[in-house]
Amino acid sequence: LVVDYLGLADSLKRALATYTQSGGKGQPSIDIPQAFAVLQEKHDVLCAMLHGFDWSAWNHAEPKKRLDLQLPARDFIYEQENGRQRWLTLVTEISRAFALCSSLPEAQALKDDIAFFQFVRSRMLKERENKTDDPDRLDAAIRQLIDKAIIAEDGVIDVFTAAGMKKPDISILSDQFLAEVRGLKYKNVAAELLEKLLGDEIRTQFKSNIVESKRLSDLLKNTLNRYHNRAIETQEVIEELIRVASEIRNAINRGEELGLTGDEIAFYDALNVNESARVLMGDKQLRVIATELVKRVRESVTIDWNLREQARASIRVIIKRILRKYGYPPDLESEAAQLVLQQAEVLCDAWM
Repeated sequence: LVVDYLGLADSLKRALATYTQSGGKGQPSIDIPQAFAVLQEKHDVLCAMLHGFDWSAWNHAEPKKRLDLQLPARDFIYEQENGRQRWLTLVTEISRAFALCSSLPEAQALKDDIAFFQFVRSRMLKERENKTDDPDRLDAAIRQLIDKAIIAEDGVIDVFTAAGMKKPDISILSDQFLAEVRGLKYKNVAAELLEKLLGDEIRTQFKSNIVESKRLSDLLKNTLNRYHNRAIETQEVIEELIRVASEIRNAINRGEELGLTGDEIAFYDALNVNESARVLMGDKQLRVIATELVKRVRESVTIDWNLREQARASIRVIIKRILRKYGYPPDLESEAAQLVLQQAEVLCDAWM
């Protein structure tokens, strides 16, 4: 019991301080009428956001038809300015208010409406959950969207079946899958789906390639910024995102085309950033340098390399020697060596 209560000590101290500072006076009980007033206000705003959208099936239809409301509802909300964030905030506020005054009959009368608001909110949060650099959580997020189903109160819903698509059994970057996304009925949901999948694909496929990861992430970010700023329409952003998907697919296949491994491609991209060096040295020479960098750096990595500055200095010397050996432009050498060193550190983490 003592262990269980340890986490409450700080909160209890703050509460006691508040009580003593007010001379033992104040309002210890919850103001239920005030909470219900907030509940009504938020309910009116949420209903106004749904004005023009028929969600009457939520209260009268069988479970399957009720569940079918989630995609068109999200799509309707996304069409509104800052609709997603407004909805998430308002539903959080109405849920808190309902928790305080749920004993009132008037509040109970709104229970089904609040359940619908929360249901739509939970679908929105599912789209953005697990956004982290942890590979295990990223893989779990992708599997949930691609291979598994979302668990809800009323059963199991396959996200692709709910979206009116056949479940894909091939890569999410395949032409067939992208064509199905292009044909989705609810365009805002399709854009959200693509944003999530492409972001995760970049992080998983290029986590060891800092140059290509940044290039593709910037490409995706710029496209989404134009969409969120209403510079392009939903259908246009889907086409733009499909082009980003093609860029990702081409980037994944570059190693095979160039005859380089994934690690060699990472060094090749770091060397290839500078256009002047690319023109002066040529593609073939840069590939040779990338291959030797992987071989020599891997040989030099020690078990405690990331803890010792001496180990990093040794790798830095190796990189500079190889660049000079192959005649990398001296005026560009320092900048290139720094970028290649950053790339080497990322790869060394993976190797270790």
